[in-house]
Amino acid sequence: MSINQERIALFQEDLNKAFSIKKLLIEDESHLHAGHAGAASGGGHFKLSIIAPEFEGMNSVARHRAIYAALNRHIPKEIHALTISALTPGEAGL
Repeated sequence: MSINQERIALFQEDLNKAFSIKKLLIEDESHLHAGHAGAASGGGHFKLSIIAPEFEGMNSVARHRAIYAALNRHIPKEIHALTISALTPGEAGL
């Protein structure tokens, strides 16, 4: 298991503690940023897609803040960059 796969497992644990997740996908996009100044720090680039009922009534900024709060202990050491798609089950058609 690579270091970023281990990190993703920890991210999933923390997100599951914070949200009643209906669907979660975390992708490691670090390879797309090789040579980037942030890559030298050791933090990875990740893409997160999450569907959770807790996002109901939240705008996108509030959703991102909630996710950042759940992953706070990983920023900026393990997470250098994070792309987020956060939807409610209704928005996702679930």
